[in-house]
Amino acid sequence: MGDACSKPAEGQGGAAPVPQRSQPTSDYILSSQANDPAEIANSNAIDRDMDRAKQQEEGKVKLLLLGAGESGKSTIFKQMRILHGSPRSDDDLRMYGVVVRSNVIVATRKLCTHLRNLGLEEALAQESAVQGPDGMVPTMTPKEAYDELVANVVDKKTPMSEGALTQNGETSPINPDDWVGHSPRAGLAANNDAKQFLQFVKPIRILWQSKTMKEVWTKRAAVNVIDGHKEYFQDIQRIASPGFRPTTQDILLARVRTTQVVMERYRIDGIDFEMYDVGGQRSERRKWIDCFDHVDAVIFVAALSEYDQTLAESKRTNRMVEALELFRSVCNNRAFADTSIMLFLNKKDIFAEKILYSDIAAQRPFYDYAGPPKEFDHGVLYFIQKFKDCLIDDEFNDSFIHVTCATDTNNMEFVLDSTRTIIMTDNLRRSGFLGSD
Repeated sequence: MGDACSKPAEGQGGAAPVPQRSQPTSDYILSSQANDPAEIANSNAIDRDMDRAKQQEEGKVKLLLLGAGESGKSTIFKQMRILHGSPRSDDDLRMYGVVVRSNVIVATRKLCTHLRNLGLEEALAQESAVQGPDGMVPTMTPKEAYDELVANVVDKKTPMSEGALTQNGETSPINPDDWVGHSPRAGLAANNDAKQFLQFVKPIRILWQSKTMKEVWTKRAAVNVIDGHKEYFQDIQRIASPGFRPTTQDILLARVRTTQVVMERYRIDGIDFEMYDVGGQRSERRKWIDCFDHVDAVIFVAALSEYDQTLAESKRTNRMVEALELFRSVCNNRAFADTSIMLFLNKKDIFAEKILYSDIAAQRPFYDYAGPPKEFDHGVLYFIQKFKDCLIDDEFNDSFIHVTCATDTNNMEFVLDSTRTIIMTDNLRRSGFLGSD
């Protein structure tokens, strides 16, 4: 329908008709161009390109990853690139190398502070130096290692200058041949933490091997240490070596807070996919609305293992409760009325480990758990039902629910492939090409 402003005004009452003007010369030029075969061919080509672009846009599948912070969304995003995207550049690897080393320092700060708050310093002082994995007995005790870390890493977060003396009188120069080096993309804080990691790798390793730190680790939920970073501590010598290049597993475990909408494109079996990753913290959720248009599927990620943890941004809020409320709001949002919603209950490996010493029913929000303690399957089914209870209707098919380990590439390959098939089938059903059940 044309714009009303472009129509000539019609005569009213007995008003004389508007006299017709002679056709301007420019109209003759346009008229002659309209009959030009070259111009017609060019116009048809433009039309075909526009139609092709429209078809490509309509044939594209847009996936949106949603969930609370630290649930594993970004890890799934990385898995898609591993499975279907391009390899990481050296610049990417150096950035992740800095992040990995920084993650160790962040975890060390939290664990040392927690050890102090738990009143375990005296127990630590009773431990003597033990033989390390290299067969050598360390020159410092776990308590001496702890004291050095508290003085230089916990209470003082600025790295020493190169070649400065540690508390034990040993120098810790930064190796100029270190492959990772400095990465501007990682940010100033991460680079400073990575530098501290190299300076204090020895006391970190000694403290990690202590019995007291093993006890602190079982209580890490209180300070929100990333569970997967245990692998970094267990492989600390490799990460500290000058030739360190992050592996795929290192990258999957690396924690970088998502503070903007990130999108990557993939072509899988002739179909174009766009996957969007967004920050899950409360402060980042206002950006979600910008991604809600024309979404074909939402993958909602919740961490099974966080039933006994609180939010980093709200210490009184249980993380699983937050995930349930967020899932309720997403599923019942009108923007997703015609959108496939998949539920990924992530971190099943950590959940399986944690339920052996952290009872589900002991958590106030989940006092109604009646299953046997330390039982994986009963625990998983309990939380699946909790998420199903968030729905207004009961159309949520069990095939839309996956229990996952986002850091396991084989597991995620199977899950993402089956998810892709379900999304395509569900979209066809919603479009009327397939009959509904």
